[in-house]
Amino acid sequence: MPGPAKLRMGVKGLRCASCVSQVEGALSRTPGVVAASLNVATSEVDVEYQPGQVSLDELGQAVADSGYELVPAVEASEDSVDRHADEQAREYRGLMRKFWFAAIISIPVMLFSYPDFIPGLRDWMPMGSDNRRIVWGLLGLLTLPVLLWSGSQFYTGMWAALKHRTANMHTLIASGITAAFVYSAVAVLFPQWFPNQALAEAFWDVSTVVVALVVLGMALEVKAKGKTSEAIKKLIGLQAKTARVVRDGKEVDIPVEEVVVGDHVVVRPGDKVPVDGVVVVGSSSLDESMITGESIPIEKGVGDEVIGATLNKTGSFTFEATRVGKDTALSNIIRMVQDAQGSKAPIQRVVDQVAAYFVPTVMILGILAFIAWYNVGPEPRIVFSIIVLVTTLIIACPCALGLATPTSLTVGIGKGAENGILIRSGDALQTAKRLSAIVLDKTGTITKGEPALTDVVSLGLIPENELLALTASLEKGSEHPLGEAIVRGAEERHLTLTTAVDFAAIPGHGVYGRVDGHGLLLGNAKLLQDRGIDSTDLAPDWDRLAEDGKTPMYVAVDGQAAGLIAVADTIKEDSVGAVRGLQRMGLEVVMITGDNQRTANAIAQQVGIERVLADVLPQEKAHEIKKLQLEGGVVAMVGDGINDAPALAQADVGMAIGTGTDVAIEASDITLIKGSLTGVVTAMEISRATMRNVHQNLFGAFIYNVLGIPVAMGVLYPFTGLLLSPLIAAAAMAFSSVTVVTNANRLRYFKPKGGVA
Repeated sequence: MPGPAKLRMGVKGLRCASCVSQVEGALSRTPGVVAASLNVATSEVDVEYQPGQVSLDELGQAVADSGYELVPAVEASEDSVDRHADEQAREYRGLMRKFWFAAIISIPVMLFSYPDFIPGLRDWMPMGSDNRRIVWGLLGLLTLPVLLWSGSQFYTGMWAALKHRTANMHTLIASGITAAFVYSAVAVLFPQWFPNQALAEAFWDVSTVVVALVVLGMALEVKAKGKTSEAIKKLIGLQAKTARVVRDGKEVDIPVEEVVVGDHVVVRPGDKVPVDGVVVVGSSSLDESMITGESIPIEKGVGDEVIGATLNKTGSFTFEATRVGKDTALSNIIRMVQDAQGSKAPIQRVVDQVAAYFVPTVMILGILAFIAWYNVGPEPRIVFSIIVLVTTLIIACPCALGLATPTSLTVGIGKGAENGILIRSGDALQTAKRLSAIVLDKTGTITKGEPALTDVVSLGLIPENELLALTASLEKGSEHPLGEAIVRGAEERHLTLTTAVDFAAIPGHGVYGRVDGHGLLLGNAKLLQDRGIDSTDLAPDWDRLAEDGKTPMYVAVDGQAAGLIAVADTIKEDSVGAVRGLQRMGLEVVMITGDNQRTANAIAQQVGIERVLADVLPQEKAHEIKKLQLEGGVVAMVGDGINDAPALAQADVGMAIGTGTDVAIEASDITLIKGSLTGVVTAMEISRATMRNVHQNLFGAFIYNVLGIPVAMGVLYPFTGLLLSPLIAAAAMAFSSVTVVTNANRLRYFKPKGGVA
């Protein structure tokens, strides 16, 4: 039986965070659905289902039955994102039109509701007079279109919820403004029903002003939420629009969508690389900062890979397209960022459960407050009771609670993408904040992953450069990594190499050959010992180099020991700064490697790592991670090879160097595209900044509701005489969710230091 498949769809009609449980519940109860996760910030739902057991129509019907509409998700293309932005802009303009209508109507309603605002008006329309009743009647007629048009979404939202025996934010608002309107209408039309004429008070202003303020808050929220997806828009905007390809021997410009694998693509200075490929002709330097975050241009030549959307700086070159369309690195990055932004952190699942019970709880509290004030409140009790009920219903804001986490995660994950860090899920982002230890693989992570020439030691018989030139000439045709490192080192010193003759490899010992008439030996001490060559004078240098974690090799020329050549897998330039940065964050940094203890200690000492796990076989790395976890730590693993994949999966957070293998990247929670350890520091900084932002939002939302609802219920009145106005409650409710989204958007300006003190 095939495993579960995943589907992402958009959801229309979401009104607040309390809608989350309704949609997720409707989908989860559908036969064949394994799990459903709705992100209210992106209005998208991820559905995990068993193929063949449920259809898209059945999923759509389940969502429709819960009062919402399932629509295609926003695709990772410029057109679809622009359409989505246009829809948000239309929604914003529509809400602002409703706000201005309600605000304009609210001015005369407010003025005539409080006659003291206008000199002489109270004398003309005293309490109980016909003038007052006529004016109030006209104000009621003005209020009605505000409710029916500007506040229409509250009633449609409430009705959709009632049809499915649930309640949401719109239920609270609609109930509050309707209660105020009905009480005012009864006061104007049937004043005789009140035992005291002073109780026949109209509250038209509550209905109009509350509608205006809440609609304004919704409009500002829509606008602010649109900014949370800026990272996706920027990534999509990086894509080249056209490509210059060679067809039938001619260069032609075609849309980038028409490039196929195998096409030869010409790139000139200042052009964007349209798709991924391998250079076949020419060379240049490319600015890859938009993908990797690396500001220094990278030199590219024949055989080097180029990434689509990077910028060609100097030379011209031709490359063969290897990945096009949705297979390019940029498309994969965009897809991973979208998936991550649609995911949930564990803390959000708790908040969603709270939000599901929030609205019913507030309605019960409002009714209890009404009963309490009606029974024991001061006169006029009915007026106080209505005010308390309306204020309690209006001030509660499940939106602020529901948006607190997803908006911050959306911005934080986007910020990571801007810095060349792909965070796979909100879960990884939250867990990264709690890390206590981070394990770094040595080869390819701390070090460059390939040997390089480090030392040339001469006994004085032959100058160092000449000794290196002879040795490199001997190894020029070698395919051994150590030999290649020696040749590269000589070429970097611009030494002239010649061709060796009589070359022979001596298994387990080294190589022999003749260069420029000299007989050369290169290898270990046993190689020289077997030929009776004394290497005693070189022993101290050999020990010193070996102690430093390098691989020294003896060189003998014409039967005499002449010197040592040492190579090593050198550490990356920024590894020391990155390790120090992680340690400053309070993390224990551990190095793990299959190398021997002496080599491992030498590398660890260079970068400042104290705890070293050496002689660890590939299959044992995951076991070592588990041992660290059993010590009570929350552990991250950073690696780049296939042999790191099990350890990456075992760790609480797996971080893969983006220059490593696809297997390692697939097994990881966070991918560092740049291949630099500073990305680990940046990822930690972004994780901590994002979760700090989440906690700020949640604290603000909880405190707002915990303090606001009791004040609205009138708990301060017996002590201070303070009774909250419904107008103030409406303003507070409207701007609470705006504040949450605005605070989340502050992350867009966060600048990680990346290991820089």
